[in-house]
Amino acid sequence: MTAKILDGKWLSKSLRQKLRERAAILLEGGIQPGLAVVLLGDDPASKVYVNNKVRACEECGVKSFRHALPPNTTEKSVLSTIAALNADPEIHGILVQTPLPSHINMRRILESISIDKDVDGFHLYNIGGLVVGNSIFPPCTPYGVQLLLETAGIDVSGKNVVVVGASNIVGKPMALMLLQKEATITICHIKTRDLAQHTILADILIVAAGQPKLIVPQMVKRGVVVIDVGINRMPDGSIVGDVDFDGVRKKASWITPVPGGVGPMTVTMLIENTVHAAERKKL
Repeated sequence: MTAKILDGKWLSKSLRQKLRERAAILLEGGIQPGLAVVLLGDDPASKVYVNNKVRACEECGVKSFRHALPPNTTEKSVLSTIAALNADPEIHGILVQTPLPSHINMRRILESISIDKDVDGFHLYNIGGLVVGNSIFPPCTPYGVQLLLETAGIDVSGKNVVVVGASNIVGKPMALMLLQKEATITICHIKTRDLAQHTILADILIVAAGQPKLIVPQMVKRGVVVIDVGINRMPDGSIVGDVDFDGVRKKASWITPVPGGVGPMTVTMLIENTVHAAERKKL
């Protein structure tokens, strides 16, 4: 068995065409979707991520507003910037690029973003909405994973879904979203003992642990669907996921590549949420 590829790059291209059409309809009515990106400091990876998001905005007809702040910017100043963006009618979505400098309270910053502009889906209102299945803006990475599964016709109802990684950005919201789809969820984390005894039972395995090639073939059963959210830069400059792709794909039925799997979907879902925010404004 060789796994079929869950191609996030291909799906993103298709979704972005539809987003361009939706943005064009809004523009005809006098509204151009606008996304503000707030970047603190000089983290090279963060700059790359921001540039990717700005390019995606241009591709989809969304106006981007970049706010680059020095690393020593005070928390009060950041909150003031967000307050101004909350009040700006041209801005429909606000993204604060993480990680933030150590002197900044991330939770306080994220909670200061208007729930109507929280296109990253990290505000407590949206996270809480996942519990009851009523979130306005789902977190982008889990949202992208859900669409990858749905587009491939992979039904999660009644399936054993194992999520490796319990972050607030991916693991926890992913589990909540699939629980709403009637999957049976197991969440593993850094203190889980004998990880393999959990992963071997998975019908669908979602890995977001941040550890290169953590999942090897003997840890999965034949026919498993594998979603690799990890992205790790190795000493030789290569990029690998949290799954041993070459080994696991020989046992899996479906698998995401790294890069080209979940990553493009995350950016596309950010644009989806921004366009949706503009459409809600129009209503």
